Amino acid sequence: MSAEPVDSSLVQLDNEIAVSKIDNPEMVPGRRDFLKYRELGVTKASEGKIRAQVTSASQGLSEETGWHVHLCEGQFVYILSGWVDLEFVGGRKERVGPGDSIYIPGGTPHNETATSDTFELLEVSIPADMGTVPCDNPN
Repeated sequence: MSAEPVDSSLVQLDNEIAVSKIDNPEMVPGRRDFLKYRELGVTKASEGKIRAQVTSASQGLSEETGWHVHLCEGQFVYILSGWVDLEFVGGRKERVGPGDSIYIPGGTPHNETATSDTFELLEVSIPADMGTVPCDNPN
């Protein structure tokens, strides 16, 4: 089986490759003061099109975040350890734990209601600059 040659106009030799090493993490500020955010280099490499970071907590959520929406195309979360409880429109409640993932389209009202004492998650958003604004409880 032979592959068709790729159109040379699609080849980009100057793409930036992002590598993030655990022994030299780039920690960045984030939306919540009690969390730690590790930037994985994707924001810069994608010129702000995508953000990927690992978020970790050494203490659980002490109170709900309050209803809010993210100003983005979408947010994808994969839980590495611990768990996070979320509430959505219509009273839908979800607990996502290790190995679980959730995709939240931009503009979707939600509220983080509880977390395990410690947790770690991978979060990807499009675009990288994802705004967060409070909203009324839709229920």
